Amino acid sequence: MPPPPVDVFFDTAVGLNARLRKREFSARELAAAFCDRISRLAPRYNALALLLRGLALRKAVLVDAELKRERFRGPLQGVPYGAKDLLSAAGFPTTWGAAPFRDQVFEEDAAVIHKLANSGALLCAKLSMVELAGAGGYRFASASLTGPGLNPWDPARWAGGSSSGSATAVAAGLVPFALGSETWGSIAVPCAFCGVTGLRPTYGLVSRAGAMALAWTMDKIGPIARTAEDCGHVLQAIAGADDSDPGSAGRGFHFVPQLGPPLAGMKAGFASADIESSSDAALRPALRDALAVFRDIGFQLQETQLPDYPYEALGEVIVGAEGATVFADLIESGAVEQLADRRQISALQAALETPARDYLQAMRIRRLLQASIARLFTSVDLLITPTCFTVAPKITEPLDAPDAPAPARSGRALRDLSAAGNLAGLPALFLPCGFADGLPVGISLVGKPFSENLLLRAGLEFQLRSNWHQRRPAIQY
Repeated sequence: MPPPPVDVFFDTAVGLNARLRKREFSARELAAAFCDRISRLAPRYNALALLLRGLALRKAVLVDAELKRERFRGPLQGVPYGAKDLLSAAGFPTTWGAAPFRDQVFEEDAAVIHKLANSGALLCAKLSMVELAGAGGYRFASASLTGPGLNPWDPARWAGGSSSGSATAVAAGLVPFALGSETWGSIAVPCAFCGVTGLRPTYGLVSRAGAMALAWTMDKIGPIARTAEDCGHVLQAIAGADDSDPGSAGRGFHFVPQLGPPLAGMKAGFASADIESSSDAALRPALRDALAVFRDIGFQLQETQLPDYPYEALGEVIVGAEGATVFADLIESGAVEQLADRRQISALQAALETPARDYLQAMRIRRLLQASIARLFTSVDLLITPTCFTVAPKITEPLDAPDAPAPARSGRALRDLSAAGNLAGLPALFLPCGFADGLPVGISLVGKPFSENLLLRAGLEFQLRSNWHQRRPAIQY
């Protein structure tokens, strides 16, 4: 068979699987083509931690034999993908994006890697990340063993963290989908900055066995892809109970977008202040147009605001204390000094001294917060908010630069929904919705726990009525 055509690299996982079944090309040819592309282009964006060409081609030969016998496993069979380098792949380095762990090797695959293997998906690459997934906080995009994640839409801009390589790889057509992780914005931000679709699942829905821990009570693993449809299929493959993960919710997920009540008439909470004052002016037209699409779908949009809690402070205490405990040996041994970002080193050292009473008080308030947010969802079916309030910054800019002051407004609006949603363990779908100054803009749908099918149905309908997910960055080959 001839090599796959160029359009293959920007096809969806579902589309590629259909073409494999039609014998347009073999799984081995497809895997080889993606590996060649990763090898050639990923270093340009600092997106590659490790190419797994040999592994992918060996598995692809087995898939071809299955397809020849018409043994079909599902829509991910034979589809190449990449995984954030905090997920273990048996026998290969898993660096966690940090110099102290550059030679670290595990004997078993992470649970999600194992489950995707069972679905017939082909792991082609470990993808770059911010060191230790940003544990302690970091000041510059260069806080990574592989260098700053560069944005395919403008390599002078940041790809976002901490799942930078995963979002970059999808946006640049290096893989059809990838796995990322989120504790607090690490799937959301790269998806918004790179113009791709991502899903943060409900806390506990996806096993984290074999994944680096950052904050045990907040870590989540989810897909980054081109479409909401692909995200749904990947989530079905990786979700499920796992006794190896103490945080497992003990339930699975079936992607059934055709089921459920009509979207028309459902209530969606939003805050006009999030768009008209909190967001940079350049983003507002795209965000307004996105809201108009949801109105056309039939959602009843109503002004909503979050309950009054110190979301940022709670998140900082919990993630800081849990992260410092995870990396206590690294900090106390002095190996933490090998990290690339001085602010991150200092923050980890300081967080190790967090008083127990501060952590316990934060966890107590967190329970109240979760109950308050549950009450909020008695009046709306989902929430809609900008994923980020600016476009991707330049990689030379410090990430803690003060924001431009926003006009005074009453109420909290939904600006703190990233912190609130992660503290409450809520699922979220991140969708590209336009451009500002030539850079992608994203919008988020957030639901109550285990409402992924609703979010995905809304995302599918949004993407039927728009084409932002089909846009490609101009890449010089």
